[in-house]
Amino acid sequence: MARIAVIGTGAMGSIYAALMADAGHDVWAVDTWGAHVEAIRHHGLRVEGASGDRLVHTLHATTVTESVGVCDLVIIATKASGVGSAAAAARNLIGPDTTVMTIQNGLGAGERIRAHLPGVPVILGVAQGFGASMRAPGHAYHHGMSLIRVGEMDGGISARIERVVSLWQGAGFETKAFADIKQLIWEKFICNCAYSGPCTVFGRTIGEMLAQEDTRAVCVEAAHEAYTAGRAKGVAISFDDPAAYVLAFGERIPDSRPSMLQDHDARRPSEIDAINGMVPVVAAEVGMAAPYNTLLATIIRAREQEFGHASGHA
Repeated sequence: MARIAVIGTGAMGSIYAALMADAGHDVWAVDTWGAHVEAIRHHGLRVEGASGDRLVHTLHATTVTESVGVCDLVIIATKASGVGSAAAAARNLIGPDTTVMTIQNGLGAGERIRAHLPGVPVILGVAQGFGASMRAPGHAYHHGMSLIRVGEMDGGISARIERVVSLWQGAGFETKAFADIKQLIWEKFICNCAYSGPCTVFGRTIGEMLAQEDTRAVCVEAAHEAYTAGRAKGVAISFDDPAAYVLAFGERIPDSRPSMLQDHDARRPSEIDAINGMVPVVAAEVGMAAPYNTLLATIIRAREQEFGHASGHA
C-alpha cells in the first residue's frame, strides 16, 4: 500500500484519487473547492462512467496539506496555471523517498515544480483518450480512458518509473513508461494548440472547425507553428506532416469541445498560457515568430479579463 496525495481533484484528479483509493492505497484528495471536499468527507467520492460506477468511502479529503503527512507519491492534477502553487503546497508532503508526478496539458509543468521542489524526483504524465467532468461536488463522470503515459523528466527508464507504472496499473489504469516522455508531451501539445485556442475563439466543436476551410486553416497553422518551434528546439517529434497529424486526430473526435472552450463557457480562466500562449515563448527562444498563436492567445486573455479574472502568465 502506498500513501498518495492527489493535489487538484477536479474531474481528472477525482478519477485518479477514487481508483487509487479503491485499489487499497492510502489516498488524500487535496483541493481548494470546499464543497467538493466536504461532500467527499461526508458521503464519499462517486465516480461513474468508463471505469464503472463506484462510491469510494476510504478516501481522505482536505483543503490544506498540513494534516496529510509525508507521501510516497504526490500527483499534481491541477490546471497548468495551478502547478506552481500546488508544488509549493506539496512541500509538507515530501520525504526522502517521495516522487512527484504531474499530469497537465501544455508545457512547463515540470520546470514549475522543480522551481518549488528542487532535488525532488519529477515524473511527467500524459493522459491519452482520457476525459472526465464533474456532475456535482463529490461526483465525477468518467467519459473515456485509454492510456496514461509516464516518463522521467530527464529521460530514461528507471526502477522508480517502473514502480509508478505498477501502482497505476494496479489501480485499473492502462499505463506505460516511455524513455522520452517529452516527445509525447510535445505531440499532444501540438494537437492542443491546433484545437484549444481556435475552438475557443470561434466557439465551435472540433468538427465544426474542420468543416469550414478557413477555420480549418487556422487550426493547421496554429499546430504548424508549435511543430516548427519544437523541431527547432530539438524535440524528437515522430511525424513530419503536422497538418496530416492534427487533422487525423481531430477527425476522430469531431464532437469534442476542448477544455479551454468549456472553461470559457463557464467564464473561468483557461490554460491558455501553457498551450497556445506558450508557442510564442518557445518560438522566441529559437529566433522564430508565432503570429497565429500570438493572436489566439491575445484574444483569449482579453476575454478572460472580461470575466473578472487574470489568466496569469506562465
